[in-house]
Amino acid sequence: MKNDYALITGASSGIGLESARYIAGKGINLILTARREDILANISSEISEKYNVHVDYFPCDLGEVDAPIKIYNYCELKNYEVNLLVNNAGYGIPTSFHKTSIEEEEKFIRVLGTSVIVLTKSFLPKMIERGYGRIMIVSSVAAFSPPSSIQPLYGPIKTFMNRFSDSININYNHKGITSTAVCPGFTITGFHTASGVQDEMDRVPSFMKLSAKRVASEGVEATLLGKPLSIPSKTYKILVFILNHIPVSILSFLGKILAPGRYDKK
Repeated sequence: MKNDYALITGASSGIGLESARYIAGKGINLILTARREDILANISSEISEKYNVHVDYFPCDLGEVDAPIKIYNYCELKNYEVNLLVNNAGYGIPTSFHKTSIEEEEKFIRVLGTSVIVLTKSFLPKMIERGYGRIMIVSSVAAFSPPSSIQPLYGPIKTFMNRFSDSININYNHKGITSTAVCPGFTITGFHTASGVQDEMDRVPSFMKLSAKRVASEGVEATLLGKPLSIPSKTYKILVFILNHIPVSILSFLGKILAPGRYDKK
């Protein structure tokens, strides 16, 4: 079996799990990471059996400072050639900024931001040596929106991740490396329940909700093709165009209609 692997963070559910299945369907081996070892073990067996690829897993919590390096060292120990890195892990903090502790905010930034940078930086040199590498960063349409009253750091961190993805392309495209920022809108996963904002998600119009499978398939395809940006669905492509071209005051008004609760004062 070819020593060609995709590493996927946050692979136990949602977009991460659907990305794993889609990538395996292309005959690419997998290394899956998430916090729950039992879930990872079951998923790995299921995907390996169905798609006839090698699937390994490494349980870890990306909120821990040394987690990304542990993941990298594990792949090095196993001699896995990671040519596709899917930075997907994420969650949200539902409480107001002034009510959360510094420790909570730092962990949040590590999972959504710092871990992406460390993993990319770790795997990049070998990708450069091989002259090929694909990096997928699961961002969000929130990167283009005004920061909201719930999860106030979420949008700004995703904006940062988009710019980080751009910087990888600017500096390494000529070496065969591309990075794709995948920016879905409201996606039906366990994210909103886990983040304490399921009520707000339930109030979003159904035409604005995407399936994790669609986001994953469009995102992975864009990544393999080396596209810098993937915005799944025409609805969100139009929305992002609007977000980039109209005043913030109008954006906030539209946000209260299309994303009830997101811009309510708390």
